[in-house]
Amino acid sequence: MRGVLLVRQHAARRRMLVWIGVGIAMVVVAMSAMVLGDYPLTPAQIGEVLLGGGTRPEQYVVLQVRLPRLLMALLSGAALGVAGALLQGMLRNPLASPDLLGISGGSSVAAVYALLVLGVTGPALAAAAFGGGLVASLLLLAAARGQAAGLRLILAGIGVSFLSASIIGFLMTRVQLQQTQSALVWLTGTLSSTPWWQVVVLGMTWVLALPVLAILARKLPVAILGADTAVGLGVRPGVVRILVVLLAVLLTAVTCAFVGPISFIALCAPAIARPLVAHGSLALGPSALVGALLLCASDLVAQFAIPGVSVPAGIVTGALGAVFLLWLLATSKGRAL
Repeated sequence: MRGVLLVRQHAARRRMLVWIGVGIAMVVVAMSAMVLGDYPLTPAQIGEVLLGGGTRPEQYVVLQVRLPRLLMALLSGAALGVAGALLQGMLRNPLASPDLLGISGGSSVAAVYALLVLGVTGPALAAAAFGGGLVASLLLLAAARGQAAGLRLILAGIGVSFLSASIIGFLMTRVQLQQTQSALVWLTGTLSSTPWWQVVVLGMTWVLALPVLAILARKLPVAILGADTAVGLGVRPGVVRILVVLLAVLLTAVTCAFVGPISFIALCAPAIARPLVAHGSLALGPSALVGALLLCASDLVAQFAIPGVSVPAGIVTGALGAVFLLWLLATSKGRAL
């Protein structure tokens, strides 16, 4: 009994250190995002603007440009990190993520169709992307039934991803070249020109998702022990699986609707967070923190890594994901992924 208590205390201390360490890194990156730019500001000037002071140019730069972009990066990164942690925990596969399972692909198809064929932008484009993600989720839920549901879900996701890529390619070839520019930027994933209404909608989505996330944090570790064990402990694995997919789709589709299909954050964040926490935890909270940190840092690199050149954040996250996958393969040493 004493040994179990010591293990729990050690795990609690480790989780606390992870939260503190990632939190400090996030504060540093967030402050850098606020002070750097063509209109450099000091932390004192930013604090003055947030308290209602400052000059009019300072107020515009802080409140209309940098702050909504920073909050969108934090909220989107956290959403993708949690979505990836839920899917990887349910499928017990570190390669499971919304972008690899076709959820982001469904959103992308709907958004590109709305943008290139219907000519819509703004809230209508976001609604179309969200609807596409929901359609993709219905296909995944239909596939994740019966025996070997996890394997069926992965195979269905791969099929949806390939189908989505084919449809997008077809749509891009049927329009004028200049029309494809905005679609290409959206498909890459970008945080530029973030309006406040998008931040508010994503924040409200988080408010709706938190109660379900709290339930899944307790029931998902039991559900993945096996159907017989889970039922014996009072948990219905089928219901848990549906809730996991629906919540992952909600967080991914809303994020994708606003910033585009940001790749690999949902894959990398949980895989980084779990070893930090250890003890076999799903690491939902740490995955959210790491996802927010990764996307915010990637956006910072995208803006300032090359002087005078700003690129979409999705380019940086894609490069990060490629390096991570190579590292994962190099360190697996023959173990099953």
